[in-house]
Amino acid sequence: MDNSPFESIREEFPALKHKVFLDAACVSLAPRAAVAAIEKFLAMARDCPEPSATHHHIAMDEMRSAARPAVAKLLNADEDEIALVESTTHGLSIAAQAIPFETGDRVLLCDLEFMQVAIPWAQLRPRGIELDCVSNRHGEVTAESIAARITPRTRVVAISSVQWSNGFRCDLAALSRLCRERGVWFVVDATQHVGAVPIDVKQTPVDFLAVGGHKWLNAPFGCGFLYINREVMPKLHPPVAGYLSVETPPGGWGAYFQTPSISPMRDYSFVPAARRFETGGTSNYPGAVGLAASLGIFHRLGQQNIAERIFGLTGNLIAGLAGLGAEIGTPRGREKRAGIVTFSVGAPAENARLMDGLLQRKILVSVRYTSNVGGVRVSCHFYNNRSDVDALLNGVADLKRRP
Repeated sequence: MDNSPFESIREEFPALKHKVFLDAACVSLAPRAAVAAIEKFLAMARDCPEPSATHHHIAMDEMRSAARPAVAKLLNADEDEIALVESTTHGLSIAAQAIPFETGDRVLLCDLEFMQVAIPWAQLRPRGIELDCVSNRHGEVTAESIAARITPRTRVVAISSVQWSNGFRCDLAALSRLCRERGVWFVVDATQHVGAVPIDVKQTPVDFLAVGGHKWLNAPFGCGFLYINREVMPKLHPPVAGYLSVETPPGGWGAYFQTPSISPMRDYSFVPAARRFETGGTSNYPGAVGLAASLGIFHRLGQQNIAERIFGLTGNLIAGLAGLGAEIGTPRGREKRAGIVTFSVGAPAENARLMDGLLQRKILVSVRYTSNVGGVRVSCHFYNNRSDVDALLNGVADLKRRP
């Protein structure tokens, strides 16, 4: 019997007792710890245990803020480089609006991306910003291919570190070096990466890194994070600002709001930190509380241990699918994949039928395509085990035999 921490952690996810959940790349399961933390927050919101509403608000701010150091530890970043945002969409949009562009500047993408990686930059077209696209080769996009498309007007390279449709993991270190050598902003969507395979932003510098919490981080909807490299912050134009973006006044906000002489018409001193790029006002407090609680599980298990667990499961899955004659769409080398494995049993309609058959057996997977790359997408996370993989393989074998 497996008595490892990973087997015991399955108790945090009671849904695993009724189904084989292999779709974290779509949306993951929230652990009991996150649900309990949110329930505690909501009880506080209901009962107001603080002596005043002002103290109540400040206490809620502090509970939300606990997510920033938890995220920073995940990336080996500094806390002041972390902004809490609603989602990857929100984070990428902030990056697109904050970077100083000039008319004629260009943004370089690849054709494997989920549409949301392109949309924030497409929004800039009325300002004279154009998009260029690198075509994948057999489901992969190399640093060499991107280097060949960079021009003197390329201002940004924006890429998903792990692609959503086939799980290809790019050479982030090579792209980081390339962008620094060329003086190009490097913006990374790591929502299919962080939580499955470690990223160290000190070893592999990026300018922006956006992650939604509801996939591989097992957090509830509506809260993720945006990492902003401290070195680039002075060059940016924050697109929004609220009072929490302003330096906390002496004595705190409670004392400040009781001061008769305060006026909105004054010079504002903003915080020199990534939270300057948050809304600066009321935001998704329960989501941040849940995110912090979920990240506690990652820190207890250890990111490298989680990665080894996932690589073991995906390795078994790839070998089993190959033995069944499936076409594997995900690169087989560990350095080129994370937690997603995509495969095909034939035409897109056949893959959709297979997915439907698996869903009927309560084996949760998806079908995803971009630029004719994709198929049946399986996500192996740390809460999965070999029996989940075997259930999928048995289901695929049985459904393939049926007319």
